[in-house]
Amino acid sequence: MAKFIDVHRGMEGITADQLMEAHRADLAIEADESVHFRHAWADPETGTVYCLSEAPSAEAVQRVHERAGHRADEVHQVTLEA
Repeated sequence: MAKFIDVHRGMEGITADQLMEAHRADLAIEADESVHFRHAWADPETGTVYCLSEAPSAEAVQRVHERAGHRADEVHQVTLEA
């Protein structure tokens, strides 16, 4: 399964509880698209949220986020690691 990092913008002021709620919304439906969201990070000051997932495609990641109510602005496949 490929790894992906996705980016959400415009979430200024997001709290830890809101981040966890959004992450749980993804987890609740991820299996429908064979996606597994591994972790999420946020910077409340800039409103940027990052998610790490394993999925068959970037489109599958985006479909889960859209259904959960928070479409990603970018989805990037991670092909190299160190």
